[in-house]
Amino acid sequence: MSRPLRLLIVVAVAAGLVALAVARFGDDTRPSTQPAAAPRQEPGPSFVGLASPELIALAGPELERTLDEQLRLSIGLVRQTFDWAQIEPTRGRYEFANHDALMAALAERGLEMLPVLFNPPAFRSSRPARGAREGTYPPRSYADMGTFAATLVRRYGPAGSFWRERPDLRKVPIRSWQVWNEPNLPAYWPEGPDPAAYTRLLGATARSIRRADPEATVVSAGIPESRIGVPFDRYVDGLYRAGARKAFDVFAVHAYATDTAGMLAAVTRARRLMDRRDDRRPIWVTEIGWASGGPPSSFTVGARGQAQRVSAAITGLAERARELRLRGFVYATWRDGGVYAGGSDFWGLHTGLLPIHGAPKPAYYAFERATRGVPPLLRGEQK
Repeated sequence: MSRPLRLLIVVAVAAGLVALAVARFGDDTRPSTQPAAAPRQEPGPSFVGLASPELIALAGPELERTLDEQLRLSIGLVRQTFDWAQIEPTRGRYEFANHDALMAALAERGLEMLPVLFNPPAFRSSRPARGAREGTYPPRSYADMGTFAATLVRRYGPAGSFWRERPDLRKVPIRSWQVWNEPNLPAYWPEGPDPAAYTRLLGATARSIRRADPEATVVSAGIPESRIGVPFDRYVDGLYRAGARKAFDVFAVHAYATDTAGMLAAVTRARRLMDRRDDRRPIWVTEIGWASGGPPSSFTVGARGQAQRVSAAITGLAERARELRLRGFVYATWRDGGVYAGGSDFWGLHTGLLPIHGAPKPAYYAFERATRGVPPLLRGEQK
């Protein structure tokens, strides 16, 4: 998750959107209780997505219970990092057990998966033996990431071996694949963010995905605005100049902002940049979120502020979906996270709808109620 720069906002619009959300969905900041597990049901629209990184480490009843709780939010999709280093621990040997368990549990509930292809194993990484900077390096060979992606398509795509091995399981294959994460930030391109280099990685990966599944959707890495990375406009311009348009089918944005008005302004800005290039393909907002606590930041807004922004964000994105040509959004995240090994606390660890332990935050209920207002017609259009 990025630590983006505060985006330009219009205070009057922000106040109006927050007021609209509160009027429409209520002030969801009442004391909370742990939600009861929901019965299995048809999924909500894939327009509504949730990032839940801890799912890959869960198994059995704990995984089942967590997904049933998430279904209460009317989500239709889960976004999950497919960590290359975990899946290919040694050269040419793939371990699918954890991902198989998650894919089976999602399929039983009709939930879609949006995987993020990320983090090559050491033997495929471009990380130098000496003088390496902190962060996740891209692969040494971009073709290797194409091979990795094709392997996953052959496992979980429409003709994948996973589904053949489980003929009684409801088939919900992966059709959309997101390539890398936030490459305009040094943390995810440590040798210096380079839109032309990322375009080459994206292109090599996209070609392999499409050979394995010609109908697959290739999603660009989510691009945020950030004071520590290449500015959004400049990086997007670099992508188009390098020919990235030929590689992706959907453009992804990480629209972090201080409030809903800023978030919508970020998506609108991306739409205008694409329209100027006569590119009318969809946008997918693959990360938004606000922190209820943690260290002070522009995105740390308290429990009430988080709930209000979550409601207003869902309302605003649904109302402007056709205008902005939105594929959907993903809220990040389901649950707060602990401090990374060797890292320090920051606002991005506190954007969860649930704390690490204890009852759901008010934002959980704001999300639950707001998604009920996503129009049924929109749900059908986004499939």
